[in-house]
Amino acid sequence: MYAIIVDGGRQYKVTEGQELVIDYRDASSGDALEFGNVIAFSNGSKLDLGSPLDGAKVTAKVLGVTQGPKLIVQKFRRRKTYRRKNGHRQLFTKVQIETISAK
Repeated sequence: MYAIIVDGGRQYKVTEGQELVIDYRDASSGDALEFGNVIAFSNGSKLDLGSPLDGAKVTAKVLGVTQGPKLIVQKFRRRKTYRRKNGHRQLFTKVQIETISAK
């Protein structure tokens, strides 16, 4: 059984028990999240499609906050003695999918 959800402008194919890294949410560990924007649901033999699918939802448990890889941002203007170097690490929320349900 799997579902395809939309979160933060991206689509994720999720199954029960799967760990997933999504955009940062201000939620503490152990909190429950609900994804109501389910566009596809499959129980193995039947595939239901919708935009979004009525009555389908995915619940997840927040595992914690993680950081992405370090990205280096450099600015440079030739012959102007102008150099800037800056680093950035994006925050993400790690969740575990608990239940997938549909009508």
